[in-house]
Amino acid sequence: MTVTALGAWLAPGVVLAPVGRYLVESPPPAASDCLFVLAGDFRGQRITTAAELYRKGLGRQIFVSGPAGAFDQTEDELAIPFAKRLGYGDVPFVGLPNRANSTVSEARELHPKLKAAGCKSVLVVTSDFHTKRAGRILRRIWTDIDVRMTAAPTEDFDASKWWTSRTFQKTLYMEWSKTLADWAGL
Repeated sequence: MTVTALGAWLAPGVVLAPVGRYLVESPPPAASDCLFVLAGDFRGQRITTAAELYRKGLGRQIFVSGPAGAFDQTEDELAIPFAKRLGYGDVPFVGLPNRANSTVSEARELHPKLKAAGCKSVLVVTSDFHTKRAGRILRRIWTDIDVRMTAAPTEDFDASKWWTSRTFQKTLYMEWSKTLADWAGL
């Protein structure tokens, strides 16, 4: 225990960074039938990343998850106009309003809609810290869809130096809590 603490103090990048990097699964983005923006980003990083991937030809349309949000609007109702105001008016966003309150319920509720749209492969855009857990959940539920993950940058986390900022620490704590809950089947 003392050796680990000493190592974390003397070489945090060696000892602590793997704890943050474990959460991130982001191979180079692969072309897919559809792009899918997971809910949970209130700064627009996921939807703008998806729009850029669309412009690079990595999907024919973008589905945007829209659980209930603020002031009687769903997240897709807020995110899509936001992206259009930023210059992505040419991108074919499709809002998917839903009642989800977790990644698991989001995956279950939206699976039939993606299948009906002909999505055999889906490039999922989510925050970097959320990629590994989300990918595991989606692959478990979307067994008939080829799930490919890609990370949108986030202001709330840096895997290689998460211990340097209270915001990064809170993000790591929350994502690890959710990861452990998922492993336990909660």
